Amino acid sequence: MKGNSRVKDLYGNLNINTISSGVVAAIFGCTGPALIIIGGASSGGLTHEQTISWLFAVYFFGGLLGLFLSLKYKQPIAGAYSIAGAVLVAGALTHFSLQEAIGAYLVANLIVLILGVTGLIDKVMNWIPVPIVMGMIVGVMMRFAIEMISSVEVSPLLAGSAILVYLLSSRYIKKIPPVLSALVVSVLLAVVMNEFNFSNVQSSFVLPQLELPTFSFNAIISLSIPLAILIICTENAQTTGILMAKGYKPPISAMAIFGAIFGFIASFFGAHAINTAGPMTAICASDESGKKEGRYAASASNGVLFASFGVFAAFVVPFVIAMPGVIVSTIAGLAMIGVLLSSLKIAFSDTKFQMGAFFAFIIGMSGVNFFHIGAPLWAIVGSVLVSLLIEKNDFERNIKVEKNLKHGA
Repeated sequence: MKGNSRVKDLYGNLNINTISSGVVAAIFGCTGPALIIIGGASSGGLTHEQTISWLFAVYFFGGLLGLFLSLKYKQPIAGAYSIAGAVLVAGALTHFSLQEAIGAYLVANLIVLILGVTGLIDKVMNWIPVPIVMGMIVGVMMRFAIEMISSVEVSPLLAGSAILVYLLSSRYIKKIPPVLSALVVSVLLAVVMNEFNFSNVQSSFVLPQLELPTFSFNAIISLSIPLAILIICTENAQTTGILMAKGYKPPISAMAIFGAIFGFIASFFGAHAINTAGPMTAICASDESGKKEGRYAASASNGVLFASFGVFAAFVVPFVIAMPGVIVSTIAGLAMIGVLLSSLKIAFSDTKFQMGAFFAFIIGMSGVNFFHIGAPLWAIVGSVLVSLLIEKNDFERNIKVEKNLKHGA
């Protein structure tokens, strides 16, 4: 009976506002971020079939997570995957096999699950300061913005037009994601210029593939810990902050637990992470989605569209592979602008942990790899050590704030 009641409530809250917000959120998540995964799979040496499986898994199970959480808690919680995690994995796949990476994904989900069940998520977020995590994200992801600018030198017309349309769309067209406008214009230009190359594209439908994991200590250290930190301290934390700002009481532990469960299953298809999505949640929870109590219908409709995109990934990948490389690089860079700006703001706008955030940024950007352990983890470890040495008072202030909040001060 409860299930029927939830469905009736959902239908009652589906309207032009909630559906529109769900569609806009889905378009946001299915354009630039998808290109980042496809580009990462290519640079990591994955096969066509493995690339499709990765896309299927993150979109299908990410959509299911959002749909499930929205209906269960009647809050506009969107599900997706970590874009920063995809960037992290793309670099790691040059050092580890896909099977070793999947083993690391499983361990990352296990870490998140344990922290969710025990309720230790808030403590972890205090142990690893948010400015340091954000500094690491900026450092690791900055190459996308640099490659976007480099693409203008390679093809001034295609890359330059995409950037210009993005900027104009951001200024004048508020209801359409600017990344989508840039993608549409650049693709149309490429078609007119006959820049698409379908000669080496596999057009046959490919089913997602199950992969058996292998467990490597180096892969677990390099991938599992940074992925778990990203999910908890970035993705879920961002979603939590957005929902609280809109007057909701987000199920913090439940978001981690169910995300880890869905992520555990999706890992066997190559998904690096399944988690809640801050930007898409912000779209679904916005005032444009209608009344507060009915906004969960926006994230529910987004979840259906997101999962559907995963099912049809086999038809999307060939088109992207045939696309000129400069479009992929430029659109991926444009898709990163929002993440980079917000991460920079959080990393360096506060007076606390500035030295730690700076070292996290430069270590992440350096791409160092010691003992087969990648830059993201070194960025976290190194910058925390720097802050403990230079900014010890900031940790003490954080502890005092936490105690005051517990005692209602």
